[in-house]
Amino acid sequence: MKMIFCPLASGSAGNCTYVSFGNTRLLIDAGISATKITNALKQLGLTPSDLNGILITHEHVDHIRGIYVFTRKYGVPIYANNGTWMGILKRDQDIPMQYRFAFETGMDFYIGNINITPFAIPHDANDPVGYMLRCGRLSAAVATDIGHLNDEWIRTVSGAQVVLLEANHDVEMVKKGPYPYHLKQRILSRRGHLCNEDCARALIQLYGGGVQAAFLGHLSGENNTPEVAYSVVTGMLQDSGIRPGEELVVNVARRDQISDMIVLETPPEKVRRPDMSN
Repeated sequence: MKMIFCPLASGSAGNCTYVSFGNTRLLIDAGISATKITNALKQLGLTPSDLNGILITHEHVDHIRGIYVFTRKYGVPIYANNGTWMGILKRDQDIPMQYRFAFETGMDFYIGNINITPFAIPHDANDPVGYMLRCGRLSAAVATDIGHLNDEWIRTVSGAQVVLLEANHDVEMVKKGPYPYHLKQRILSRRGHLCNEDCARALIQLYGGGVQAAFLGHLSGENNTPEVAYSVVTGMLQDSGIRPGEELVVNVARRDQISDMIVLETPPEKVRRPDMSN
């Protein structure tokens, strides 16, 4: 069994991640245009018809922008909880009923051979979730748009071998930046976004649970840089006795193009990153 994990875009302008376990292929979020999703899949040697479904974390536009056109054009099933469906359909109700699937937060379900656990996260949306995905001895998680650390979501994600984890902002850049006060308060609130330091603190805990590779994701284009996020997170990992690049692969997910691919195989003896031509 082989698992492939590859962010197609990750940032405040749009989010979409490809995950496959064997022949079951999913997207988590579709916050970029249908054209961009199709082009990114083409780089992976795939077409939209190869997908088994799209999992939606919440209804903010940077996570659902492409689903309306993409689903109507290609007939890919969409999975979301009822609160998120309310937000999706408030924007556009023209998603055919046969492609709408609802789940309950905290209750696991299957798509193909993948066991999916949607877990609650603290964010200012109707009923936002992250996802833990398992297939045999392989596992991956997506945990972004998270206002603060708590034991519940960290416990659920613990055990994932690959994780896309939010490193949205540098606190001082937010405070000194040009955003209006109400937006700064939202970002820094307990239902906003994770800063670089909290991302590192979560990753230190997850390392104890067996994580082998991490993408730092959902970086703000105004309040963070890839260099700052990577430096802060890897520095804190080193201070805790974890060697980035040796004991834990750390990548920064790209905001507007496909990131490097992580491949795990059963038995999960290694993590490799093949070269990608972008």
